[in-house]
Amino acid sequence: MYLAPPGMDGGVRRGTDVLKALALGARAVLIGRPYAWGLAANGEAGVRKVIELLREETLNAMLTTGCAKVADIERSLIMT
Repeated sequence: MYLAPPGMDGGVRRGTDVLKALALGARAVLIGRPYAWGLAANGEAGVRKVIELLREETLNAMLTTGCAKVADIERSLIMT
């Protein structure tokens, strides 16, 4: 059985990655590489866009799985 650390760092590229990390028990999800890509592409505006996209993708993944709020995300969302 895999348990995510309290803070998940590494491999997070999409909102579905955020959802999976939270479902596995992460309390925080770090986005270093996407943040750096946004910064390199368009400075502060690029970082804002990356954060906006990840937020939208995460919300979409939550709604798709029937989670109205972060507290609704459970391990049962992950198929093993």
